[in-house]
Amino acid sequence: MKHIRNTARGCAIGLGALMLVGVAGIAAAEENHGSGEVDVQVAIPAIEEPGVLAMTVASGSTALVEDGSTDTVRQFTGELPTVTVTDTRSAEEIPDDASWYVIGTSSDFVGDAGQPVIGAGHLGWAPHLVDGGESGLVMEGERVDTVMDASADDPFGLVDQELLAMAWDSEDVAAEGQWTANADLFLRTPATVAPGNYTATVTLSLFE
Repeated sequence: MKHIRNTARGCAIGLGALMLVGVAGIAAAEENHGSGEVDVQVAIPAIEEPGVLAMTVASGSTALVEDGSTDTVRQFTGELPTVTVTDTRSAEEIPDDASWYVIGTSSDFVGDAGQPVIGAGHLGWAPHLVDGGESGLVMEGERVDTVMDASADDPFGLVDQELLAMAWDSEDVAAEGQWTANADLFLRTPATVAPGNYTATVTLSLFE
């Protein structure tokens, strides 16, 4: 789909350039006998109660590419698409002492040719606030390393629900209205990992 959209965008740009050349040629050959302007107005009313707390993700997919591999560990890195949390509720609509948080968990990586599965414990992330507002009450989650970075007995990787971002107090930050976060993603495997294409799904959830 991305290739289709990119192709369509390229066609649109090319067609626009041809149209501009044609109009310029006509304008040079004809005399302007008048012009006019139109003001465009719009009234945007306030959102009626109840407002909503909602989450959107900039894209439904991302790709990891090899970067930083060693003789014993192969590493593939990328970026989680930007996650946006929006709150249109009034302070009266928000429960006292409520806090919202976004968590993520990953499935295992499954190969397209029957390769051995790469467990979700091999995928880690480092969350970042893109826009956390000015209150300082929204925070990013902690870095989560992989099973290649510590003892296999430890709960590493995006196996469980890991924190991407959270607000300490939903009511106190609601006036800011919107916040964004993303994360660096890194998949680390043994050097002996079977080659091929793999796919996993990171599920993001907003709770309050």
